[in-house]
Amino acid sequence: MEKLREKVLLRREEETLLITLYAKTLAAPQGILEDPAAWKLLDQIEYDFSKLRVPNGTRATIVLRAKKIDSVVRGFLARHPDGVVLHLGCGLDTRFNRVDNGLVTWVDLDLPAVISLRQKLFPPTPRYQMLAASAADLNWTDQVQAGGKALLVAAEGLFMYLHEADVRGLIGKLCSAFPGCELVFDAFSELTARRVGANPALKKTGAAVHWGIDDALQIESWAPGLRLEEEWYFSRSEDIARMPFGFRLMNNLNLKAGLSKRLLLLKTVLLHR
Repeated sequence: MEKLREKVLLRREEETLLITLYAKTLAAPQGILEDPAAWKLLDQIEYDFSKLRVPNGTRATIVLRAKKIDSVVRGFLARHPDGVVLHLGCGLDTRFNRVDNGLVTWVDLDLPAVISLRQKLFPPTPRYQMLAASAADLNWTDQVQAGGKALLVAAEGLFMYLHEADVRGLIGKLCSAFPGCELVFDAFSELTARRVGANPALKKTGAAVHWGIDDALQIESWAPGLRLEEEWYFSRSEDIARMPFGFRLMNNLNLKAGLSKRLLLLKTVLLHR
């Protein structure tokens, strides 16, 4: 990968991808997520990361989320070694490097400005491709060819920025375009979605949160054949004990108050024929 010499120029709302890169490297809790490829990006991107005021809780949840989704992808590839993984809203994530088994076909999708940057950092290969499109613009589904192979769709840190109608439309399109595929994504509770706009790092980027959900089972009614396979809370992570004290304290307070629904949720949904 060649050294970038120009500054990263993104729209304010697209700078959210730098929050996740920062959280997985400079601000990551030690030993939770091994991501050497992300560290290499820091040497290639000219950006003042000190502008991102990322709270400890946000940093911790980003790392826990990434580790859990990595686990879901590895489980999928254990069952389907030559399967296809489609990562929606990929940002600057390096998951392909973290979980590549040498057989998977991988597609990263994000907005044109983000993909333009990724193309300078990650040249495509026969097993690694990139698509420049908005996830909510469903025409991109015509460009994804699974070739009859099993397909896993991962949407990390994406759906909360869409309106509910767009989330419903996207899931419905996945059902019709890729019957039998699996989808893993994270979601806020409704209360968290209303409150998260006060996050200083998010306010800095100008991005807006639009969607949250309390009852994950409601999603099963959005399209024929949907089934909720797993609902996972961050409070269940075995890595909680290794997180910063402030995060552990808030997690315990939420549990004692019965407010675990307010934590970020991760759901695995299986789409059937």
